[in-house]
Amino acid sequence: MTKKPLILVTNDDGITAPGIRALIEVMNTIGDVVVVAPDSPQSGMGHAITLDSMLYLEQVTIDNGSQKEYSCSGTPADCVKLGISEILDRRPDLCVSGINHGSNSSINVIYSGTMSAAIEAGLEGVPSIGFSLLDFNWNANFESVKEYVKNIALNVLENGLQEGVVLNVNFPKLEKEAIKGVRICRQAKANWVEKFDKRVSPQGKEYYWLTGKFVNLDKGDDTDEWALENGYVSVVPVQFDLTAHHSIAKLNTWDLNK
Repeated sequence: MTKKPLILVTNDDGITAPGIRALIEVMNTIGDVVVVAPDSPQSGMGHAITLDSMLYLEQVTIDNGSQKEYSCSGTPADCVKLGISEILDRRPDLCVSGINHGSNSSINVIYSGTMSAAIEAGLEGVPSIGFSLLDFNWNANFESVKEYVKNIALNVLENGLQEGVVLNVNFPKLEKEAIKGVRICRQAKANWVEKFDKRVSPQGKEYYWLTGKFVNLDKGDDTDEWALENGYVSVVPVQFDLTAHHSIAKLNTWDLNK
């Protein structure tokens, strides 16, 4: 008898977030699910790991699914490390992170706890996917994307991913019938134009509140931002080798050995 695939599920919005509950529901139709997720929201944590304080794990029951679940005091990357090293009895066949409440397209991938969890699993050699929906509302409608989540996950299980690659999947905020399909994309060249709003607390202490706007500088029709703006699901293969290989030859022309 063939074993069901073992699937590690995590996120950065916290273990009770509707997005991860939807993701767990879908993964339960595919394989044996183990959840290790933060006990509180960890959005924007990037690839932070806990080095100088204790980490706690608590087995919990949140709904009536067949999955085993663990609530973790650490970051999304901590959750993956602990899941693979301490909880699972074998290497997972797949790690899925999300479904994030909000976009992780373009430059947002750098800051994303959702994607950092997927990348951490990728570093361990586990095929991994980060899923995000362009809706920050806690009560966002995840029903419209569940079939896409399942199909993408099944394709990764069947076909595998190239070494050093994880998938960054973003869904437009649309009803199911309005989504036009899936596009394989590159990351758009975009950035945040940031501003710090200086304020004074009721106690008279100055503090800063980060604000800003997202600016898409990329006019290409092969980017994740174009796909999402035009009603498509964007799938971007992300590599965690950050070497700028194209720059090596140029740097070798410098005289650095004086």
